[in-house]
Amino acid sequence: MTHAASTSLIDVPALQALLNSPTPPLVIDVRFDLANTDQGEALHAVGHIPGAFYLHLDRDLSGPRQVGDTFFGRHPLPEREAFANQMRRLGLQAGQQVVAYDAADGMYAARLWWMLRWLGHEAVAVLDGGFAAWQAAGGSVSREMPTARPGSFAAGTPLEQPWSKQELLAGLGRVRLIDARAGERFRGEVEPLDRQAGHIPGASHRFFKTNLDASGRFRPAAELKAEFEQVLGAFPAAQTVHQCGSGVTACHNLLAMHHAGLTGSRLYPGSWSEWSADPRLPLARG
Repeated sequence: MTHAASTSLIDVPALQALLNSPTPPLVIDVRFDLANTDQGEALHAVGHIPGAFYLHLDRDLSGPRQVGDTFFGRHPLPEREAFANQMRRLGLQAGQQVVAYDAADGMYAARLWWMLRWLGHEAVAVLDGGFAAWQAAGGSVSREMPTARPGSFAAGTPLEQPWSKQELLAGLGRVRLIDARAGERFRGEVEPLDRQAGHIPGASHRFFKTNLDASGRFRPAAELKAEFEQVLGAFPAAQTVHQCGSGVTACHNLLAMHHAGLTGSRLYPGSWSEWSADPRLPLARG
């Protein structure tokens, strides 16, 4: 029996079926804590979905923050080919289903989802509800570390595109910019992580956790579509750019839009952390 590729979300029963199929998926654990950057890897060592590899947000899903005097934000993208090599080392085969999961509402798993699509790999999905949903459904947990065997994957035509700081500055007013941070950070009332408080002028606000129900799973596609269309207004999805603090939770809004059938928007990976570090750039509050 062949399974159709999952390209946005996958639930626990579907993942369990895939794990027991002749063509199992590559499962990636990306649990992480911004306040304790070693915690996710420690949790993986204690117990993970059987066969899952671990990728670390700072070490594996990000590139250098600074080169010379240029600061690229707290979680800039790595070199595209370097990340493709990393996925190949984990055993990724061309066209193989990838399932990403975390323990934080899908925010880190959505980053890996976006990055694999950036490499041109379409068969990637986020486990809806994450590790908590897996455990609640009685899914088995393993401490055994999987052995990687090099795969055949090669980066192809990108399915997602990043925007640079320069592109966004030139495009302000001609794109719908959506900020995924919490409301108090968007308004500039607090700023616990970055150099200045506030937001990029003209940005609309859509806190990423609005995409989830009380159980931590994504809300129905029709509801998300209606709400995002309100934020987009007259702008089509393809004229939309997403940002957050450092290019991570913005991917959650991108995934939610994709799940809702609104495709073609872009990610500004540097996000507020890069923008606010440049004193030449405008900012807004309120």
